[in-house]
Amino acid sequence: MAFLKLLDLVEFKLKEVISREPTLLVMVVGVPNVGKSALINSIHQIASTRFPLQEKMKRATVGPLPGVTQDIAGYKIAHQPSIYVLDTPGVLVPNIPNIEIGLKLALAGSVKDSVVGEDRIVQYLLTVLNTRGTPLHWKHLANPTEKTTQISEDKPGYNPKDLRPKMKKLPDASDLLYVKDLVAEVRHALYVTLSEFGGNIEDENDMECLVEHQFEVLQKVLRIPHKSSEARLMVSKKFLTLFRSGKLGSFVLDDVPES
Repeated sequence: MAFLKLLDLVEFKLKEVISREPTLLVMVVGVPNVGKSALINSIHQIASTRFPLQEKMKRATVGPLPGVTQDIAGYKIAHQPSIYVLDTPGVLVPNIPNIEIGLKLALAGSVKDSVVGEDRIVQYLLTVLNTRGTPLHWKHLANPTEKTTQISEDKPGYNPKDLRPKMKKLPDASDLLYVKDLVAEVRHALYVTLSEFGGNIEDENDMECLVEHQFEVLQKVLRIPHKSSEARLMVSKKFLTLFRSGKLGSFVLDDVPES
């Protein structure tokens, strides 16, 4: 809903400027890996329904990891009026004013995970999801017990690389269904842990207990051995990959300003 609200705001601003200028040049600037290229593609979808473009428009390349956009690239998204959008590589502010902003940047992949720590980033992510009640909206999604495909007992544990495009070999149907089932299990696990939580979601200590419990549940769902000395780190990396690749859904971390 927040992303749709953001697109509505963009549409409103475009109409406002177009009424004064026959040609519009828009530059999208922001920190790395926050969805600038994806926003440009969405703006194009909006514009194409209102300002048809005769020639085929190229789309901005997007990806779950930072660094996809290396140079400034221009895209014409409409004709009469002429609208051009410039996509830019991410830029980071020289200083981060507070911890909250720092964690948001880390979650988006704008800074290296090692700077903050994957464990801390996932703690923040789970806290945000729980505070917003996001897992409660996953109640009516596919039941993980109703598998869309039969998973072999010998199938190796889930690897974050399964979600990344492979240059030499495309994932087969079994791989895709396996990831789909895994996402359903993760969502269901977070829904159950939050819906059965008896503490106060606004209490810091209670929230910490809930997050710790969710780490334990995610370790089972992601099939990470309990005896592994790096189990928590492995849980964090795999859960972050699901989030950043969009498998858990689309999220806007900041509040969208009113138009």
